[in-house]
Amino acid sequence: MISMMKLDHTALWVSDLEREKEFFVRYFDCYANDIYVNPVKKYSSNFIIFNGGGRLEIMKREGMETGAIKEVTGYAHIAINVGSRDNVDKLTEKLKRDGIAVISGPRITGDGYYESVILDPGNNRIEIVSK
Repeated sequence: MISMMKLDHTALWVSDLEREKEFFVRYFDCYANDIYVNPVKKYSSNFIIFNGGGRLEIMKREGMETGAIKEVTGYAHIAINVGSRDNVDKLTEKLKRDGIAVISGPRITGDGYYESVILDPGNNRIEIVSK
Protein backbone atom coordinates (compact mmCIF):
# COMPACT_ATOMS: atom_id res chain seq x y z
CA MET A 1 0.00 0.00 0.00
CA ILE A 2 1.25 3.48 -0.84
CA SER A 3 1.41 5.70 2.23
CA MET A 4 0.81 9.43 2.55
CA MET A 5 -2.10 9.56 0.11
CA LYS A 6 -4.48 12.47 0.42
CA LEU A 7 -7.31 13.87 -1.61
CA ASP A 8 -5.90 16.68 -3.75
CA HIS A 9 -9.08 18.33 -4.98
CA THR A 10 -12.70 17.84 -5.94
CA ALA A 11 -14.16 19.24 -9.17
CA LEU A 12 -17.59 20.73 -9.73
CA TRP A 13 -19.27 21.62 -13.02
CA VAL A 14 -20.88 25.07 -12.80
CA SER A 15 -22.81 27.33 -15.15
CA ASP A 16 -21.15 30.58 -14.02
CA LEU A 17 -17.49 30.47 -12.94
CA GLU A 18 -17.31 34.04 -11.71
CA ARG A 19 -20.48 33.79 -9.62
CA GLU A 20 -19.35 30.55 -7.99
CA LYS A 21 -15.84 31.91 -7.33
CA GLU A 22 -17.24 35.04 -5.69
CA PHE A 23 -19.60 32.94 -3.55
CA PHE A 24 -16.82 30.74 -2.13
CA VAL A 25 -14.37 33.60 -1.61
CA ARG A 26 -17.03 35.72 0.11
CA TYR A 27 -18.33 33.12 2.58
CA PHE A 28 -15.47 30.68 3.18
CA ASP A 29 -11.83 31.07 4.19
CA CYS A 30 -10.43 30.67 0.67
CA TYR A 31 -9.06 32.41 -2.39
CA ALA A 32 -9.02 31.67 -6.12
CA ASN A 33 -6.22 31.36 -8.62
CA ASP A 34 -6.39 32.71 -12.17
CA ILE A 35 -9.00 31.24 -14.49
CA TYR A 36 -7.64 28.72 -16.99
CA VAL A 37 -9.23 28.90 -20.45
CA ASN A 38 -8.92 26.37 -23.26
CA PRO A 39 -10.52 28.08 -26.28
CA VAL A 40 -10.27 25.00 -28.48
CA LYS A 41 -12.31 22.84 -26.08
CA LYS A 42 -14.45 25.82 -24.99
CA TYR A 43 -13.57 24.90 -21.41
CA SER A 44 -12.53 27.01 -18.43
CA SER A 45 -11.74 26.26 -14.81
CA ASN A 46 -10.73 27.96 -11.60
CA PHE A 47 -9.25 26.49 -8.41
CA ILE A 48 -10.70 27.63 -5.09
CA ILE A 49 -8.02 27.12 -2.42
CA PHE A 50 -9.09 26.84 1.22
CA ASN A 51 -6.66 28.34 3.73
CA GLY A 52 -7.22 25.40 6.08
CA GLY A 53 -6.36 22.92 3.32
CA GLY A 54 -8.13 21.45 0.33
CA ARG A 55 -9.04 22.71 -3.13
CA LEU A 56 -12.20 22.81 -5.18
CA GLU A 57 -11.95 23.07 -8.95
CA ILE A 58 -14.93 24.78 -10.53
CA MET A 59 -15.31 24.05 -14.25
CA LYS A 60 -17.46 25.23 -17.14
CA ARG A 61 -17.82 24.11 -20.72
CA GLU A 62 -19.74 25.99 -23.39
CA GLY A 63 -23.10 24.41 -24.15
CA MET A 64 -23.55 22.72 -20.76
CA GLU A 65 -27.09 22.32 -19.53
CA THR A 66 -28.08 23.48 -16.07
CA GLY A 67 -30.65 21.67 -14.05
CA ALA A 68 -32.63 21.62 -10.87
CA ILE A 69 -31.53 19.83 -7.73
CA LYS A 70 -31.26 16.13 -8.54
CA GLU A 71 -30.56 13.01 -6.58
CA VAL A 72 -28.66 10.69 -8.87
CA THR A 73 -25.57 8.56 -8.53
CA GLY A 74 -22.38 10.55 -8.25
CA TYR A 75 -21.18 13.19 -5.85
CA ALA A 76 -23.89 14.44 -3.50
CA HIS A 77 -22.31 17.42 -1.72
CA ILE A 78 -19.15 18.97 -0.38
CA ALA A 79 -18.69 19.63 3.33
CA ILE A 80 -16.76 22.56 4.71
CA ASN A 81 -15.68 22.39 8.35
CA VAL A 82 -15.91 25.83 9.95
CA GLY A 83 -14.43 24.78 13.30
CA SER A 84 -17.25 25.14 15.83
CA ARG A 85 -21.01 24.96 16.30
CA ASP A 86 -21.05 28.69 16.91
CA ASN A 87 -19.38 29.25 13.51
CA VAL A 88 -21.94 26.95 11.83
CA ASP A 89 -24.75 29.03 13.38
CA LYS A 90 -23.20 32.39 12.51
CA LEU A 91 -22.36 31.50 8.90
CA THR A 92 -25.77 29.89 8.35
CA GLU A 93 -27.50 33.04 9.60
CA LYS A 94 -25.30 35.27 7.42
CA LEU A 95 -26.03 33.13 4.34
CA LYS A 96 -29.76 33.18 5.09
CA ARG A 97 -29.75 36.98 5.52
CA ASP A 98 -27.93 37.29 2.18
CA GLY A 99 -30.64 35.27 0.42
CA ILE A 100 -28.75 31.97 0.09
CA ALA A 101 -31.06 28.93 0.34
CA VAL A 102 -30.66 27.06 3.64
CA ILE A 103 -32.30 23.68 3.10
CA SER A 104 -31.71 22.15 6.55
CA GLY A 105 -30.26 22.77 9.97
CA PRO A 106 -28.36 23.68 11.86
CA ARG A 107 -28.79 20.34 13.56
CA ILE A 108 -26.91 17.37 14.98
CA THR A 109 -26.75 14.53 12.46
CA GLY A 110 -26.85 10.81 13.15
CA ASP A 111 -23.12 10.53 12.51
CA GLY A 112 -22.29 13.23 15.07
CA TYR A 113 -21.77 16.31 12.93
CA TYR A 114 -23.35 19.66 13.70
CA GLU A 115 -24.37 20.95 10.29
CA SER A 116 -26.52 23.06 8.08
CA VAL A 117 -27.02 22.42 4.38
CA ILE A 118 -27.16 25.24 1.86
CA LEU A 119 -27.37 25.58 -1.91
CA ASP A 120 -24.67 27.54 -3.71
CA PRO A 121 -25.64 29.81 -6.63
CA GLY A 122 -25.59 26.78 -8.97
CA ASN A 123 -27.90 24.70 -6.69
CA ASN A 124 -25.07 22.46 -5.47
CA ARG A 125 -25.39 21.19 -1.92
CA ILE A 126 -22.83 22.37 0.60
CA GLU A 127 -22.73 21.13 4.18
CA ILE A 128 -21.37 23.61 6.70
CA VAL A 129 -20.10 21.39 9.50
CA SER A 130 -18.39 21.11 12.85
CA LYS A 131 -17.53 17.81 14.56
